[in-house]
Amino acid sequence: MTKLVKRNNSLSFFDDFFDDFFQPTTRNVSASMKTDILELEKGYELQVDVPGFDKEDIKITLEKGYLTVEAKKEKQEEVKDAHYLKRERFLGTCARSFYVGEEIAEEDIKAEYDKGTLKVFVPKEGTNVKEKKYIAIE
Repeated sequence: MTKLVKRNNSLSFFDDFFDDFFQPTTRNVSASMKTDILELEKGYELQVDVPGFDKEDIKITLEKGYLTVEAKKEKQEEVKDAHYLKRERFLGTCARSFYVGEEIAEEDIKAEYDKGTLKVFVPKEGTNVKEKKYIAIE
């Protein structure tokens, strides 16, 4: 990979801006879906950050005792005749799984989405379930 040569002029702001412009970056999936887990009297509330995703982009599944939150963005608007210096739009998938136990059923779990935060309530006790199920988001 060719290294960019730092320009030597009085516009140091732009030099700083372009220093790491073409450097490869990696995305840590768990960092993109930060989660707080709050213990309540009858269960747990997971507060999952999913900024930039719509409610329709999020799926919650329950399979073999694992609750999986997956956010997937597939569409991108293409702007014709635009000259971008840098674009930071995320297109792709991120997911996190939490073991909640095999006795929890999908109808025991409640989820709601508001302003980039998904709240999922998981009871401490539930009924047994054997197959993969989808949980509705309110």
